[in-house]
Amino acid sequence: MKESDNLYFYCVTYGELRLSSYCDHIMESQLAKSTEERTFQYQDSLPSLPVPSLEESLKKYLESVKPFASEEEYKKTEAIVQKFQNGIGEKLQKKLLERAKGKRNWLEEWWLNVAYLDVRTPSQLNVNFAGPAPHIENYWPPKEGTQLERGSICLWHVLNYWQLLRKEKIPVQKVGNTPLDMYQFRMLFATCKVPGITRDSVMNYFRTESEGYCPSHVAVLCRGRAFIFDVMHKGCLVTPPEILRQLTFIQKKCHSEPDGPGIAALTSEERTRWAKAREYLIRLNPENLTLLEKIESSLLVYSLEDGSPHVTPEDYSQVTAEILTGNPTVRWGDKSYNLISFSNGVFGCSCDHSPFDAMVIVNLSNYIDQKVLENEGRWKGSEKVREIPLPEELVFTVDEKVLNDINQAKAQYFMQASDLQLVAYAFTSFGKKQTKKKQLHPDAFIQLALQLGYYRLHGRPGCCYETAMTRYFYHGRTETMRSCTVEAVSWCQSMQDPSTSLSEQQHKMLEAFAKHNKMMKDCSAGKGFDRHLLGLSLIAKEEGLPVPELFTDPLFSRSGGGGNFVLSTSLVGYFRIQGAVVPMVHNGYGFFYHIRDDRFLVSCTAWKSCPETDAEKLVQQVFCAFHDMMQLINIAKL
Repeated sequence: MKESDNLYFYCVTYGELRLSSYCDHIMESQLAKSTEERTFQYQDSLPSLPVPSLEESLKKYLESVKPFASEEEYKKTEAIVQKFQNGIGEKLQKKLLERAKGKRNWLEEWWLNVAYLDVRTPSQLNVNFAGPAPHIENYWPPKEGTQLERGSICLWHVLNYWQLLRKEKIPVQKVGNTPLDMYQFRMLFATCKVPGITRDSVMNYFRTESEGYCPSHVAVLCRGRAFIFDVMHKGCLVTPPEILRQLTFIQKKCHSEPDGPGIAALTSEERTRWAKAREYLIRLNPENLTLLEKIESSLLVYSLEDGSPHVTPEDYSQVTAEILTGNPTVRWGDKSYNLISFSNGVFGCSCDHSPFDAMVIVNLSNYIDQKVLENEGRWKGSEKVREIPLPEELVFTVDEKVLNDINQAKAQYFMQASDLQLVAYAFTSFGKKQTKKKQLHPDAFIQLALQLGYYRLHGRPGCCYETAMTRYFYHGRTETMRSCTVEAVSWCQSMQDPSTSLSEQQHKMLEAFAKHNKMMKDCSAGKGFDRHLLGLSLIAKEEGLPVPELFTDPLFSRSGGGGNFVLSTSLVGYFRIQGAVVPMVHNGYGFFYHIRDDRFLVSCTAWKSCPETDAEKLVQQVFCAFHDMMQLINIAKL
């Protein structure tokens, strides 16, 4: 398989930006590799998301439950599926096809609501994704006293990206010559989730230049206080020295005065409780609504952290944990983009998952990383600082109830955060270059190693969710790729059986690779089955029908259905960007990874309160599996 066949491989290149100039009207001429294509120009011509064949989806579903069923259980499920296909399933499929006729993406609204906005559990830990920046590997190793200077440069690169996006100069991502949906990029800046009593909503204030006004301020959180400042002055973007002046003002003020109330911590609360607390805050003083909307409409939230987490190119564990579970008073959990800076000049981000998937922030993060590299981590332009307005502090009216709500939010957040085990290590013996040399797709290589590692650690197959992208289609997001296949389990069993010959192990492994690659292609082409089954179940719910037996069958949840996957995984990409999420279930793991020529970097999470799981042990098993697989390949002389 060519790398370009995999939707996670983002071959996006950017032109040079000369750092000596910063005015808005000059930016287009600064792009040495500018393209006539506009970022969102293909949106209207993208194909609609298809509804898969009912027969094919049910056939694939039956195949996916086999690793978790006894012969008797499988026969029972087979009968349930057959009954569904010939009965209520056929009627639901017709209803779904009718729905699809009137929508370019029949899943979009459902997915946003069911997967994100209807969820009532605290989302900052349970839904958001986060990750560290890789700048420590080049020009920005951890160093005290660099937070503000580096932060001003980093933020400036982010703001350049925002301007490119407003001008629709961010290149369209493609697979070959086929454009992918770029809609999610509209949700990166000036976007925020707002809590509701039963359902949240997403507010998006971003507009391209041709569409009109777009907010141009950023919010800064520091020691429980909130500030905003505009990043445009007299039609020009502020420079790093000017940003540095603003950040220095904020930090000095916060470090010389008492901490603020930490309103941001409310965003880490259970969703309905946060919605009620927000309503009370607004009733207490209507001006509080104006202040909330200034944060919600800001381009992003910039977080000034006091900590100095340990990090090396081989061990991102502590910094990733701090980014994912750090101080809730300096993160706006509902914000699409929190750029987090630490005292030792280390950076990361935390993002609400509702409006977009990780590939958007990966693209931005890679852009920043490339700019830091190109400019040796320095600002090479003018040091002149214009007379620009100082940051505005957002001072909320609070009372005893609000302060109690904040304390309660912090208490529940820290209780759950303290239960999370996270490790993030680099495997450096080999990487993509070696697996490609052996004609093995690196993503499938890692997924099969994870299956073997889990099998060895737990003595059973692990139902696994791998993210597949469906961005060939209008507003396409993701599909579930169930990587715990019959072929993968058969190979894992052979690897644990001393009587199995090397040639047989090799044969079974290649079968598992082939199955994985085919399934990923099918899912990306709109031929997955999990979202299809979700659609059928939601049609039944909307029609007021009883829940079909297919969805109450024990094998449905045991195989991962209904959000019960014990392995929640995703390939972050082929850049140097890493991410992390919490497990999908209490006895499960969150497992994110990225792939480089010479290494694989993985982050793994588990809940300490679950006696079955251990993220450290799983990662070590996976690393052992990497070696075993490569040894098997070399012995067999593929």
